[in-house]
Amino acid sequence: MMFRSFIVLAVLASASAAEVPSFRNTIQPILTRYGCAMGACHGAAAGQGGFRLSLRGFDDEGDWISITRSANGRRLTLEDPARSLFLLKAVKAVPHKGDKRFEVNSPEYKAIADWIAAGAPGPKADDPRIIALEVEPKQLVTKPGLTLPLKVTAKFSDGHSEDVTRWTKYNGVNASVAAVDEQGVVKTTGRGETAISAWYLSRLAVSTIIVPNDGRVDEPAFAQMKPRNFIDEQVLTKLRALNIPPSGRAEDHEFLRRAFLDTIGVLPSLEETRAFLADKSADKRDRLIEALLQRPEFVDYWSHRWSDLLLVNGDKLMPQAMWSYYNWIRRNVAANTPWDMMVRDLLTATGSTLENGAGNFFILNDEPTKCAETISVAFLGTSIACAKCHNHPMEKWTNNEYFAFANMLSRVRTKNGTQADERVLFSSDDGELVQPLTGKPQPPHPLDVTTPVSMTSTEDRRVPLAKWLTGADNKLFQRAIVNRVWANFFGSGLVEAVDDLRVTNPASNEPLFAAACDHLVQHKFDLKVLMRTILQSETYQRSSVTQPENITDLRYGSHYVPRRLKAEVLLDTVSQVTAAPTTFKIDKRNANRGTSESYPMGFRALQLPDSNIASYFLKSFGRADRVATCECERTNEPSMAQALHIANGDTLNQKLAQKDNRLDALLAAKLSNEKIIEEAYLIALTRLPTEREAAKAADMLAKASADDRRTTLEDIFWGLMSSKEFLFNH
Repeated sequence: MMFRSFIVLAVLASASAAEVPSFRNTIQPILTRYGCAMGACHGAAAGQGGFRLSLRGFDDEGDWISITRSANGRRLTLEDPARSLFLLKAVKAVPHKGDKRFEVNSPEYKAIADWIAAGAPGPKADDPRIIALEVEPKQLVTKPGLTLPLKVTAKFSDGHSEDVTRWTKYNGVNASVAAVDEQGVVKTTGRGETAISAWYLSRLAVSTIIVPNDGRVDEPAFAQMKPRNFIDEQVLTKLRALNIPPSGRAEDHEFLRRAFLDTIGVLPSLEETRAFLADKSADKRDRLIEALLQRPEFVDYWSHRWSDLLLVNGDKLMPQAMWSYYNWIRRNVAANTPWDMMVRDLLTATGSTLENGAGNFFILNDEPTKCAETISVAFLGTSIACAKCHNHPMEKWTNNEYFAFANMLSRVRTKNGTQADERVLFSSDDGELVQPLTGKPQPPHPLDVTTPVSMTSTEDRRVPLAKWLTGADNKLFQRAIVNRVWANFFGSGLVEAVDDLRVTNPASNEPLFAAACDHLVQHKFDLKVLMRTILQSETYQRSSVTQPENITDLRYGSHYVPRRLKAEVLLDTVSQVTAAPTTFKIDKRNANRGTSESYPMGFRALQLPDSNIASYFLKSFGRADRVATCECERTNEPSMAQALHIANGDTLNQKLAQKDNRLDALLAAKLSNEKIIEEAYLIALTRLPTEREAAKAADMLAKASADDRRTTLEDIFWGLMSSKEFLFNH
């Protein structure tokens, strides 16, 4: 034992002559880079083969103990590092299920051997900490089939920088444009734009690779596009860079239908359609936009949208509370409350949940970590959930930051009120959330804030939280709401998925995204101003008809991308066209006590406060169940169930067969066959039929017997409403 101690002391003395590799800044990146600390290996929750590391090395102290102390320290041989099991398995000198990780005498091998020879020192409090990560080139415009190496540089708190290209983990967003290997060498494979992310010591940097289309689009294709506002300017700049030509302007009937459905979720009436198509004035589109923003249906539509986001759900809330929550949302939409003010009022809500409906947000999110995760997704557009167990693998959020953020919500309390089903929300003077890794409360502070809130203060911590969250300098807050509004009008966000705003998932047009956020802040978070700007842009008013050169573009605004109508909008339009309202019944399997069995006749799907509706149509067409704050809850993807329901399901057929509906009104009006067909097309598709369509449909009516005339008209309406032109917004 004395001889071993003498050897160790001698090794430490000789190692002091050279710089000893840092466990935190040298060994941990190696373990991550070569997969040892990843989820498929020892970074798994249970580890592998009795050896467990934290995922991507987020727990330096714990990993050091696991390597040097667990299994009686048998993984290291300090007097002869080359005999250390820690190295022998990595080079597969002994059997290793994880296969060979690196070669003998490689830089990785030497760094670990030097660390072991120095006595395997652990992480130190005064270790330099990484403060920035940079990747070069930051942006590159290139051609297919070329390769280029990336260079990654880490900057540390003591002022020094290191080339860490070799130790960095890389990931490509779109392999059809470019792929990256483990050494950071990028190979372009196709055309378009992609991002390559570089990860090192919980820091991320992104390189953008642009591969324009072949040839050169004629400048007149761009010159004829007159920008209306900053949206058009930034979109045209992007299209020029990618060499993608824009499509022309949408026809009046296309814009009319599109704007109605995207803004208020209903079709224009027959009279509105005729008036708009007949109007020859130059400003008619602007006047239509202004009218739509003032319509009562606007309140219905956006109340429903924000009810999805804030999870208004009669399965989770008692009836009075659910209505109180929904009506709070409606009042704010109707008053056009600025988004920052609405969110601030929500997050600082106190008192009775029946009188102040916003308080029900905390009834639904009744635990600090759940509440923190919901806030981050709903209002920051990013998920911090991964950081609950370990540092986020695709974002900058650490495990400590997660619990610091959640601890801002640890003093929210509720008690019973004086009325049935009433809860009273208040802030307690004490209560902390313990960080499981340390067993101590994490000093509370918002994300991206280094100064913690005083743990002895009795101030409601939600007040500084809401102030930080809604502040004009909180870019994530701005980006989250801009991305949601943009996705409503264009079918996809500037970042997709809509609530996946992270460094490693860049926007399709970052200058446009930044300009839109600045626009929102300049107008004090007035969402109607943002909507008006979008609707007025030539980008939004562009045709959905593609050109050969832009047919593959789904992100950059060269044309309007058609998408299927949302479940509620589609059901309401079917009811509107047939003039046959839907009766909505409460789903008794989920509904809380005291709820009536159905809503009054005439309620539209977009007016429903609750998601617990027994509707096969809404379920089949992908409504949100409002269980979790995530855009993934709603789906617009087509399915066989949808196709079958349109073809022979009850909804469409029953509404067409219903007495005293639209068809009966048309037949009773004694219109000519041609006039009936014209009105059918205007009502369903917001356009006049082509000559061929009009002649064919009128001929069908003319040949039908008196007894079959209504059935024939049903077939014509069914054909219109089962067409892509009706089912999709274009």
